[in-house]
Amino acid sequence: MQTSFTAAQLRDPATAAANQVLRTCVHCGFCTATCPTFVLLGDELDSPRGRIYLIKEMLEAGRPATAAVVLHVDRCLSCLSCMTTCPSGVHYMHLVDHARATIERTYRRPWHERALRALLAWVLPHPGRLRLVLAAARLARPFAGLLPRGGMSFRRVRAMLATAPGRLPPASPLDGVRVHRAEGPRRFRVALLDGCAQRVLNPAINDATIRLLTRLGGEVVVSAGAGCCGGLTHHMGRHDQALASVRANIAAWSREITGNGLDGIVVNAAGCGTMLKDYGFMMRGEPEAEAASQVAALAMDITEALVKLGYAPSRPAPGLTVAYHAACSLQHGQGVTDAPRMLLRKAGFRVVEPAEAHLCCGSAGTYNLLQPDLAAALRDRKLANLCATAPDMVATGNIGCMTQLAGHGLPVVHTVELLDWMAGGPRPG
Repeated sequence: MQTSFTAAQLRDPATAAANQVLRTCVHCGFCTATCPTFVLLGDELDSPRGRIYLIKEMLEAGRPATAAVVLHVDRCLSCLSCMTTCPSGVHYMHLVDHARATIERTYRRPWHERALRALLAWVLPHPGRLRLVLAAARLARPFAGLLPRGGMSFRRVRAMLATAPGRLPPASPLDGVRVHRAEGPRRFRVALLDGCAQRVLNPAINDATIRLLTRLGGEVVVSAGAGCCGGLTHHMGRHDQALASVRANIAAWSREITGNGLDGIVVNAAGCGTMLKDYGFMMRGEPEAEAASQVAALAMDITEALVKLGYAPSRPAPGLTVAYHAACSLQHGQGVTDAPRMLLRKAGFRVVEPAEAHLCCGSAGTYNLLQPDLAAALRDRKLANLCATAPDMVATGNIGCMTQLAGHGLPVVHTVELLDWMAGGPRPG
C-alpha cells in the first residue's frame, strides 16, 4: 500500500511503525473471510482491509478521528485472526493499537461513554475493586429487567449485569506475593503472572498452575509489584495507563532476573500472554527497552511451559470428550496452536474441535461489555458450533472466553485445570 506521510510525521516513532505496517498491505482481502465483524455485518469498513484504509487516512491527514473511524475501529475485536490469514505478514495488531491511542487522544466521546470507559479502566485491573463491583452487580441483577430496552448505554449495563457471576469464589489461600517451593529437587524457577480479573473470577486457575509447576520441580514466584499486564487499558487506547502497568511488571520481574534468576515468566491467560510478548515493541525507544525485551523473551503460555517440562498424567484416562476452544489471543496473537491440544490428548481426553475455530467468541477483553450486540451474536455462533461436537465440556486457555461462554449449558474449564486433575490435582469444579 502506498502511503504519503510527511518527513515530519515519520519522525514520530509510532507513526513510522504504522507506516511500515501500512506499506506491507497489498489489498488482497484474504483477511475479510476470517474477520468476525465482516462475517456478521458484511461491511467492508468492518473488515481489517477497510479499517486499514480508515486508519491510513486518519494518520496521514493528521486530524482528529472522525465518528466514522471511531465506529469501525471500536467494532474491531483485536482477535488478530486477520494476522494468521494474511499472506503478506501485515502486523495489524500494532496498527489498530496505535489507532485506538490516537482516537483516545483526539476524539471526544459522549459523556456516558467516557464515564463507562473510565470506570472499566479503574475497576478491571484491580482485583479488590473488581470484587466489590461484582458483588454490587450481583445484587442489582434481579432488577435488570426494569431497564429501558432501547439505547446502547442500557444494553451495555444489561450486558455487564448478565456477565457478572452469580457467585464469586473465595480468594485462594495460595493467592498473593510469595514463593512456592518445588516438590523435590528444584529443576527451574519461574515467575507467574497472577493477573487481575482472573484472580477474582476463577482463582482455581492459578492454583492449578502452581500445583502443576511445583509438582514438576519448579519454584514459582509471584513477584511483589507485578500486577495487571496492561492489556485491558491498552486496548481501550489508554496508552499512559497501560504503560504504567507495563513498567511496574518489568521492574518487578527484572528484580527477580537479577536476583535469583528466572527461567521463564508463565502466563495462564492468553490475552495477557499476547501482551507480555509484545512488551519489547511497546517499550522501544524507552529507557526500559532492553529489560522489556528480556521479559518478552521469557514470557510463555502455561501450555508451552508444560510441553517444555515434559508434562505427564498420573491418572487413568477419564473417558471424557473435550471440545477445545482456541482463544484468539493464543492461536492468533501468540501462534500457540498445537500445545494445548497435544497436552489434553496426552492427559487422556478425547479432543474435538468446533467448526469456525478461527472465529472469536466475542469476549475480547472489554468488547462484550462495550459492544454487547455483536459480542452476543458471536457468542451464540460459537456455542452452536461447540454444542455440535457433543462434548462433555469445553476447555480453553483464557478467562475472558470462559466468562463469555459460561452459563449456557456447557461446562467451561481452563485447560490447565484439566491437566492438573489428570496429574494428581483435584477435579475441577
